[in-house]
Amino acid sequence: MSTPPHGADGAPHHGLTDDVLRRAPKVLLHEHLDGCLRPATILELARAAGYDELPEQDPLRLGRWFFEGADQGSLPQYLEGFQHTIAVLQTASSLTRVAYELCEDLSAENCVYFEVRFAPHFHTTGGLGLDAVMEAVLEGLRRGQEDFGVESGLIVCAMRNQSAELSLRLAELAVSWFGRGCCGFDLAGEEAGHPPKHHNDAFQLIKRRNGSLTIHAGESFGKESIWQALQICGAHRIGHGTHLIDDIAVYDGQVIKVGSLAAYVLDHRIPIECCLQSNVHTGAVSSLEDHPFPYFLREGYRVTLNTDNRLMSHTTMTDEFRVAVETFGCTLADLERVTVNAMNAAFFPYAERHRIIDERIEPAYRALHAEVGGGA
Repeated sequence: MSTPPHGADGAPHHGLTDDVLRRAPKVLLHEHLDGCLRPATILELARAAGYDELPEQDPLRLGRWFFEGADQGSLPQYLEGFQHTIAVLQTASSLTRVAYELCEDLSAENCVYFEVRFAPHFHTTGGLGLDAVMEAVLEGLRRGQEDFGVESGLIVCAMRNQSAELSLRLAELAVSWFGRGCCGFDLAGEEAGHPPKHHNDAFQLIKRRNGSLTIHAGESFGKESIWQALQICGAHRIGHGTHLIDDIAVYDGQVIKVGSLAAYVLDHRIPIECCLQSNVHTGAVSSLEDHPFPYFLREGYRVTLNTDNRLMSHTTMTDEFRVAVETFGCTLADLERVTVNAMNAAFFPYAERHRIIDERIEPAYRALHAEVGGGA
């Protein structure tokens, strides 16, 4: 998207121009390292690695290819492009570079804190060990913080379609890096046929070590996946969570009944990592207008906004903010709310979360409210 958010009369919604949306502080909790590469970087890394299977050799055409391939309304099809990004991320230098460039890109749109997740075992075919993979990514994040001032954490992902034994090994890896940049553990991949309970040994290890858990759930499967992630596996956050709306009865735009699972998520302040555009591309929702985000926001859920995969969904945090404004009429106060929600939900020490809120988020939003005016 490239146009400012406009209302029916052609004026920007609530005065929220592109520039205001870009300058608004942001917190990103759900982004995949192998889904955030710049197309030009992919081409350079492919040449350096001798990888000749890319479908395009021009950055613009390559970026378009990734987006068009992902925008099929199917999670398995959405995931197909990752074979190319993973192929060019098999050296320490490539992993460090991509992590560093993500810091630079997010800093340019005033993201003050982010968490990025990845499956380390996908990056060992070139000879790196799991610890070397972790070290390389964390080095990129460290350099990025030094140069751009954006703070971050790294989440280790296991994959639903792989063995419980591998998931446990990855949980052990995450635990060994707790306190050294790794902030949590995740389970990702196609939900249907791969329930999270099959990986419960990994989750229980993380919990015994007082670690933090987020689980992809309710994206391509129903509310049962969310229930299992929370009540069997002990997730602290839910990745996507789109199908939680299946437990909420909505009539004529109004919530008329809330089921026990949705009430639990609301009452226990379980954060929901919403990814608006990605959810359309994967088929989690049929259109932006059908996304449950506005209901979650209005009813008081701890909802957050995220990109999921900047490359595949051809998006940024500014774009996600813009979509929330254009599609759902979100105000600057709403954007501030989801940003504070995200910072409060971050897998980051309590005092540090509030330092960022007090020093970097709230003062900047106060200034933007004064600039935009009371309508925001």
